[in-house]
Amino acid sequence: MTTFAAMFKGARILVAPLDWGLGHAARCVPLIDALIARGALPIIAADRGPLALLRQEFPRLETVRLPGVEVRYSKGNNQLWSMARQFPALVRSVRAEQAAFDRLRQHMRLDAVISDQRFGVRAAEIPSVLITHQVFPFTPFAQRALRKLNLRNIARFDRCWIMDEPEAPGLAGELSHGDGLPANARYIGPVSRMAGAKPGAQVPCTIAAIISGPEPQRTMLEQRLLDAMQVMPGEHLLVLGQPQQPRDERRGNVRVRSHMNASELTGVMQSAGLVVSRSGYTTLMDLAAVGRSALIIPTPGQAEQEYLGRLHARTGRFIVQRQDDLDLKSALQRMRDADARAPVRGERLLNEALNDLASLLIRRSPPTLRRA
Repeated sequence: MTTFAAMFKGARILVAPLDWGLGHAARCVPLIDALIARGALPIIAADRGPLALLRQEFPRLETVRLPGVEVRYSKGNNQLWSMARQFPALVRSVRAEQAAFDRLRQHMRLDAVISDQRFGVRAAEIPSVLITHQVFPFTPFAQRALRKLNLRNIARFDRCWIMDEPEAPGLAGELSHGDGLPANARYIGPVSRMAGAKPGAQVPCTIAAIISGPEPQRTMLEQRLLDAMQVMPGEHLLVLGQPQQPRDERRGNVRVRSHMNASELTGVMQSAGLVVSRSGYTTLMDLAAVGRSALIIPTPGQAEQEYLGRLHARTGRFIVQRQDDLDLKSALQRMRDADARAPVRGERLLNEALNDLASLLIRRSPPTLRRA
């Protein structure tokens, strides 16, 4: 009897994360690990920082550069006009990445594709999976129309894997739960590279700040955190989310690292007195996977992060502060008084989704599997 694992053996599966910050690439790490464990041959398609991160995590895997659009936020607290100006480029980027993907797959002999929020990376001839937490996205303008467009794009894939708990509100709240869920969608639970990572050597620190995301807001938060940590007693750590720019230096009582791998970050998240981060969804999944709360700081004017901040200020899962009202001292005290949390795991739901993908691979009988 053919097992699900046998169906993956030798399958060439392209994994393509969106390149807005590092979060989409980071959450693809456990998916790639799971594919490798089943005997598949993942191929990484990314650009800039995400490509650098995944090359560090998987130095032996085949990689290909798949350019995306570089999004920049404004320096102010309202991103409406910044995103409106960039919207035509975002629309064009979907067509451009579809054309680039079509050129690539002609000579890559792919058996399936897993796209993290890249709507142009799919093909009718092979199983195509979209992974997302943004079924019903929050946008700074035309939200109703853009949600309809989002649902139409999701429907073009064979499967949509939602990275959240099935029971609302989960971690993503209204982003991933609501009426009108696509027929091809299933929840795969929170997915984090921290869940299977063995903690590395602990870096003693009172406060560990882990940031990434589009400029210039990333650099603005970096400077605010650096200034605030330097006047706080103790030893602290600032991780910049820049894997393509190696850096390891001391700034007074703050150690500044450009990047840390999953094992190192797991150790830091488990041992730090206070973890500080953006309210990006991948970071929330990482924190849930290691059973930690944190101080989360939404990117000003970024509708999704501001919504997640409001959501978890209500649920109590995280401490939430505005970037302009940063108060590390009060957050550290609240964290010391907080109850411990159990790690959240989603492996069962992910395994079920992978078994379903294995069935699709056989039904489509792609070229490389027929030759296997």
